Amino acid sequence: MSSFKSKQRVADHGEVFTPAWMVEAMLDLVKGESERIDSRFLEPACGSGNFLVRILQRKLAAVQLKFGKSDFERRHYALLALMCAYGIELLADNITECRANMLEILADYLNLGESDDLYRAGFYVLSENLVHGDALKMRTVDDQPITFAEWGYLGKGRFQRRDFRYDSLTHSSAFSAEGSLFAHLGKHEIFTPAKTYPPMTVGELAALAPEVIV
Repeated sequence: MSSFKSKQRVADHGEVFTPAWMVEAMLDLVKGESERIDSRFLEPACGSGNFLVRILQRKLAAVQLKFGKSDFERRHYALLALMCAYGIELLADNITECRANMLEILADYLNLGESDDLYRAGFYVLSENLVHGDALKMRTVDDQPITFAEWGYLGKGRFQRRDFRYDSLTHSSAFSAEGSLFAHLGKHEIFTPAKTYPPMTVGELAALAPEVIV
């Protein structure tokens, strides 16, 4: 892939894509985290997914190593790996491409068709986790506050979702910094979810996906 799509986009948006070798080198700096299934990564200018695709592939390799002998666990932990990747992107074609690239990685790994519940669940998760918006303004293209879903796997095929506002999450480092007035407080005392959902199965997540996948 070229490092840019057009000179005009570089001029208008500063859009330059990170080459694959550099992606690998940077991820190797946090190798343990990039290969941990439930570690969360946010790319605030994700483009078409150069970083997120490789993170997902590393996580899925960890899923295969740990849960490859159990199809049930392998499928659910693969979805969890997808759930732990987040992105924000300003340009509409890039965010569409990023979602498609990520879904293709999951589908290829699990041999999923578009009618499979896990495919549709993955499609829904990506529509929530990969946001079309402005990371600097912390707003979506519809000028709404960016909100991210925190996903957790409860076991036995059930997932927990809690929503947090991005602008609140970015303040956590300031609150927890040594010397801060609030450093002695647990994060749970400062940051509470904007919304908590009841546990959901893959089928219930799939039902939330649009009827027509494009």
